[in-house]
Amino acid sequence: MTGAAAAERADGGIRADVAGAHRVVVKVGSSSLTTATGGLDADRVDALVDVLAKSRSGTHGQSGSGVRGQSGGGVRGQSGSGVRGQSGDGVRGQSGSGSQGRPGNGGEREIVLVSSGAIAAGLAPLGLRRRPKDLARQQAAASVGQGLLVARYTASFARYGVRVGQVLLTTDDTSRRAHHRNASRTLDKLLAMGALPVVNENDTVATDEIRFGDNDRLAALVAHLVRADLLVLLSDVDGLYDGDPAAPGTARIAEVGGPADIAHVRIGSAGKAGVGTGGMVTKVEAARIAAAAGIPVVLTSASQAADALAGRDTGTYFRPTGRRSADRLLWLQHASAPRGALTLDDGAVRAVVEGRKSLLPAGIAAVEGEFIAGDPVELRDSAGRAVARGLVNFDAKELPRLFGRSTRELARELGPAYEREVVHRDDLVLLHS
Repeated sequence: MTGAAAAERADGGIRADVAGAHRVVVKVGSSSLTTATGGLDADRVDALVDVLAKSRSGTHGQSGSGVRGQSGGGVRGQSGSGVRGQSGDGVRGQSGSGSQGRPGNGGEREIVLVSSGAIAAGLAPLGLRRRPKDLARQQAAASVGQGLLVARYTASFARYGVRVGQVLLTTDDTSRRAHHRNASRTLDKLLAMGALPVVNENDTVATDEIRFGDNDRLAALVAHLVRADLLVLLSDVDGLYDGDPAAPGTARIAEVGGPADIAHVRIGSAGKAGVGTGGMVTKVEAARIAAAAGIPVVLTSASQAADALAGRDTGTYFRPTGRRSADRLLWLQHASAPRGALTLDDGAVRAVVEGRKSLLPAGIAAVEGEFIAGDPVELRDSAGRAVARGLVNFDAKELPRLFGRSTRELARELGPAYEREVVHRDDLVLLHS
């Protein structure tokens, strides 16, 4: 353990930046909230809400357990879902995270819940024995289950006088400039009014092309969006292990300082319950995204949620490895699915990657896919490698006649609307291998 880490843990083993986090995003998966046959488990939901409500009110220093109905410190099954998110404004005072003592909620800790469970909750009411594989039935289950899920949260948090606000997102809501701004404003206002936002992917309307795919990644991106001080990912095991947790001789990894620390670890995927989409792979990837954005992460089991929120030595702690970037660019990099691709000549690649310049029509050699202005596209070099991703300013069908031409020439011939970048540098993020 480094000297800095030891200093943070000097107070009785407490993780200071975790215990002192003011704004926290908590992600919980489907298997932590539902029965083995589908349908919500009211006792599990209430147990989670008990922990979150106490943490929110400042009594999170007390020891307690998380979701009930588990043995050995883990909820059965593993899900790529999350506790819903909340929003915030301003860059916080801590390194890479938020500021303490923000106004609002009477000084209480702010909790954002990214919660899966809509599809799982809708299985039993629709007579489905397991999570369907086709999108149409998944959306039908989500339509039934989302109402049940939010109603259960609303009733459970009402025991503590906490109001719940539902926020459903797709990648379009977060990668397009106007949609991203609106999502941020809504979350900001919910928090300012003392509500607890419950965030989920909008499974009912999301198509394969605009889905996050798992709520672990959604939680990491929401944590960045709301300038969270901490992300807590609740799994079905009590942390990341250096092997199969069920195998003899394996040990929990208490702290991860960077990707190199776990490069040797073989990480498992799906859980056992069959009601979620994620697994340990998605949780570690979510932790990597958040840590790279300057946000500390604790990965642990739902049964250890109270200890995790109190900063105790439980689960696996991922130290921040980077600094915050513009919110929308992180979403563009990790949440958006490219609708097409532009092949750049060598000069344009250098201008975009090394010079951080906008992409102009003169540097484009080819276009691929069907997209419209505002869609995310990949920018590729002549070898086909993706070097960047950005929001395009033209429809795909317009671009061929612009190739290799200057914006001044295009403006003279086609009008002033064509004297602009194909992808502006403010709408562009580099992809690092």
